Formats: sequence, structure tokens, C-alpha cells
Amino acid sequence: MGQAHHVRHWAQGGPTILSNLVLLCRRHHRAVHEEGYRIVHATDGTVGFLRPDGAPLPDVPPPSALPDDPVTAIRERHHSQGLHVDGRTACPAWLGERLDVSWAIDVLHPRATSTTTG
Repeated sequence: MGQAHHVRHWAQGGPTILSNLVLLCRRHHRAVHEEGYRIVHATDGTVGFLRPDGAPLPDVPPPSALPDDPVTAIRERHHSQGLHVDGRTACPAWLGERLDVSWAIDVLHPRATSTTTG
């Protein structure tokens, strides 16, 4: 659900009219009010977004290039890396015991230090 945001804040005399409002999602509305992001009207009437350092945010990044046959490309990449993906790949191989969080962190993040044992 979008939230209306005054481009020129009402406390500084910004009117509550459509040309002074933009719809933002909750996360981006918060970024404008609390994280220093700004919204500006361009001379052509479009809206621009600025980072806290004043640098403009790019519109939309270009999409990544996809191979003509992405499934084959992924399978070939997996094969070259020695990976075998099949219908059981996502099935857990454990016996239902509780997760040992300290062990999992040690394995997944080797620089982490365990504060508990066992």
C-alpha cells in the first residue's frame, strides 16, 4: 500500500495537491524522512530521487543479459562446478534433531567465534 509524501513538505508551505505528492511504499517513505534521501521535481515535471550525499539515484538498472537457453547454461555451469542437482537436492538429510546454532554458525561463517559449546 502506498503512502502519500509531500515533495515540498507541508510544514514549509508545500500544498497537499497531486502535483506535490508522490506515492511511496512504507520502506521508501521512511528512507526519505529518517535516512536523508530526498525527492525533487525536475524541470520537465518528473520526480527525481537523491541519496543522502546528494547524488542522484539511477532510474532502473539495466536487466542482466540472459543466455538464449538459460536452463542449459545453468546446467553446464553446475556441471563444471561438480554440482549435481536433482529432485532430492532440497530434501534435508538430518534425523529431526534440534539445530545446533553454534555449530551452524561456525560452519557457515568460519570467522565467527562460538560463545557456547555443544
